[in-house]
Amino acid sequence: MEYKPTPTRDGFGEEVTLLGKTNPNIVVVSGDLEDATRAEYFKKEFPERFFNLGITEQDVVGTAAGLSSQGFVAFATSFAVFMTNRAYDMIRLDVCYNNTNVKVVCSHGGVTVGEDGASAQCLEDFAIMRVLPNMKVICPADYLEAKRATRAIVSQYGPFYMRTSRAPLPVITKEGDAFVIGKANVLRKGKDATIIACGVMVTEALSAAEKLKSEGLDIQVINMHTIKPIDVQAIIDSVKETGAIVTAEEHQIYGGLGSAVAEVVAQNTPCPIEMVAVKDSFGESGTPAQLMEYFGLKDTHIIEAVKKVIKRK
Repeated sequence: MEYKPTPTRDGFGEEVTLLGKTNPNIVVVSGDLEDATRAEYFKKEFPERFFNLGITEQDVVGTAAGLSSQGFVAFATSFAVFMTNRAYDMIRLDVCYNNTNVKVVCSHGGVTVGEDGASAQCLEDFAIMRVLPNMKVICPADYLEAKRATRAIVSQYGPFYMRTSRAPLPVITKEGDAFVIGKANVLRKGKDATIIACGVMVTEALSAAEKLKSEGLDIQVINMHTIKPIDVQAIIDSVKETGAIVTAEEHQIYGGLGSAVAEVVAQNTPCPIEMVAVKDSFGESGTPAQLMEYFGLKDTHIIEAVKKVIKRK
């Protein structure tokens, strides 16, 4: 089946609603942005299990944690920048310290939020979420993977953070593809270098690899949908196969996917690494395409990084 480009938030909204039909313990708590997060799908189907607390992100997290303590699978939803920054203390203590069954699912991560600008573009969520004990961090690459990720986090007890997109993304995975928490998917084999990407950057990585093929370079592409727990073995295997890594993420260069991969490499099998990410700056207002180019997140920038890392081998 052919799919048009679709935001990953749609995959979440559709799947959590579908799961709600067979799991009466699923509840959703919203910070007055259910239309944007697509939690509105669940609201329409199960109004008695949906709670809009208004623009009170701390209360959203605390209420979700309380519902979890009573046996519910609780989703806390809002924009990534509001939830991870304003409610960080509650995520840390109410959710992670108590190891509650709360799934923090946030849309509008990264610069592809677009015209909303710096105040709404969360570029640090991977870093501040992955440092928390018990928290797992996921960023699906497309609409179908967001559906699989939603199923996976419902099936596993404990705190999760999942970032979804506002911008439509090409659907690059297939219905039957596997999604295992903590297990990367190798989308393309190669021997000259590896691109490890997540979210919107997986599409850019595949495009970069295809363009580099025309230049005689054989590039491996890995979809690292789970940033924590990261797939250590996949990274080690990749280093053995290619000897060079480029990471690509729609996030600050500090503390996110690139840092997580570098930690694994430094501890296990050192090799040259280049990182494609936002270079220590806040976002700007513009279209998603303009901002991806402005912040150096396009396939052309990945190509530059690949050529640089190969020279360092």
